Amino acid sequence: MTPVDQVHGLSPQVMYEQFWLKEAAQRRKMTGVKAAAGLVVGVALAYRFNLSAPVVGLLFGLLVGAGDMFWNWRTHDATAVWRGKRRGDVITGKLLRRRLRRRGYHILEGRAVPGKASIDHLVIGPGGIWVVDNEAWDPETEIARYGDRLFLGEKYGSKVAKALVEVSESLAEVLSRESGIPVTIEPLLAVHGGVIRRSVTAEGLTLLKPRLVVRWILNGPRAEFDESQVEVLARTAARVLRRMS
Repeated sequence: MTPVDQVHGLSPQVMYEQFWLKEAAQRRKMTGVKAAAGLVVGVALAYRFNLSAPVVGLLFGLLVGAGDMFWNWRTHDATAVWRGKRRGDVITGKLLRRRLRRRGYHILEGRAVPGKASIDHLVIGPGGIWVVDNEAWDPETEIARYGDRLFLGEKYGSKVAKALVEVSESLAEVLSRESGIPVTIEPLLAVHGGVIRRSVTAEGLTLLKPRLVVRWILNGPRAEFDESQVEVLARTAARVLRRMS
């Protein structure tokens, strides 16, 4: 059986995992080479500054080797959601709850918007309201803005952006009507995997890494709700949005 036959019909995720395992020996070899280079540099620095060459050299070698191993692990772990090993909504949800609840924000999770698609997280707090969804792309997909258009790799991201923008607008209309408090809602998309530099805003949608979502919310308030208004909006949202099973 040829290599082409072996991978024919396999999903990109399975192929990625197979290649990752196949290249494990090569990664270990390269880690050893880098650690050896670190050892040499450490010894050279030790002689330069009259330090203990064996100790400094060994320390540099261990640090370089450990750093390379950590980088390899982190690169692989970044694809966990795309590979189906972890859930993006769980990762983002933990970040939102841990850092926003103590600041007076309410987080509703797994809700269905009437007449629209479901949302992963709805954040309501003193600074405004945000819809936060999650998506995963393969490690080669570059997420960027060119002109006014959103691109996901070589494809337009208009469909992704339009869906979340429409959900946010529809939900803002419902909450404004049911609560009596005029609101606007900003859509955010937590990106798991792919290639993205911090954040990308295009076609009404902001895409960013999960760890940056909380910072974006806290640094960019869109409203000034008092405690009673936040409570009314949170209770209204909990009432009108059906919890997904």
